[in-house]
Amino acid sequence: MSKDEKDKVQIIDKELDLSNAGRGVWLVKVPKYIAQKWEKAPSNMDVGKLRISKTPGQKAQVSLSLTPAVLALDPDEKIPTEHVLDVSQVTKQTLGVFSHMAPTEGATAGPNNGKENGSAVAAATTDSEKLYMEGRIVQKLECRPIADTCYMKLKLESIRKASEPQRRVQPIDKIVQNYKPVKDHAHNIEYRERKKAEGKKARDDKNAVMDMLFHAFEKHQYYNIKDLVKITNQPISYLKEILKDVCDYNMKNPHKNMWELKKEYRHYKTEEQKDEEKTKSDGSSDSD
Repeated sequence: MSKDEKDKVQIIDKELDLSNAGRGVWLVKVPKYIAQKWEKAPSNMDVGKLRISKTPGQKAQVSLSLTPAVLALDPDEKIPTEHVLDVSQVTKQTLGVFSHMAPTEGATAGPNNGKENGSAVAAATTDSEKLYMEGRIVQKLECRPIADTCYMKLKLESIRKASEPQRRVQPIDKIVQNYKPVKDHAHNIEYRERKKAEGKKARDDKNAVMDMLFHAFEKHQYYNIKDLVKITNQPISYLKEILKDVCDYNMKNPHKNMWELKKEYRHYKTEEQKDEEKTKSDGSSDSD
């Protein structure tokens, strides 16, 4: 959703049904294997039986037994059926349970021809959405399985699965062509052949190198050392010795790290000289 679309979203205040606000609700934390079973169970199935045994002067004992119908959803998976619920009171917090009744497809579906139909559908959707407060949490319960043989096998299997490495080394029957190693790449071979064809750079006569440099600087005022090496085909150390005699190395922008001929070897005019000549020519034209 773009920023413009977010700005166009209309915030609608909805009424909250508080008819069940005074009802006490239990918040129960169950193991993962129970939650997975209950998610698979249909809505009309009994998933468990809760037993509360009260003894005078003692804390009430709460237990949970899973029904055979839930266990039959996946017969191959053996899970504990008997569980004990540890009860704790909620005193320093105010927690509530809320539900949201989403609109049905029939209420939202319909022709959307024009703004009037669109607004009518939006109004119907808003009216069909309802929010309820189902109650206030008064007790927290943690479902804990009884440590029997079935539970120990379940924990042992979970520990074994957690300890298995996710990546394994597997032998292969045939060579995988997509990842076959290459002894040498084509661009490396081409580079070596080109270097071999060029041969080792030999030092030419200093005057001949200076002639090549002067000829190059006739075309451009500034050069990088790499470009001069390509032009002269000389070793870089030998070329730098000659450049120090006839060129200046720029240390500042805008031509940083570039070589330029010294003033005594330049045949072109600098910007200051051009400005002076232009001023003189303007003055002579005015006097005429």
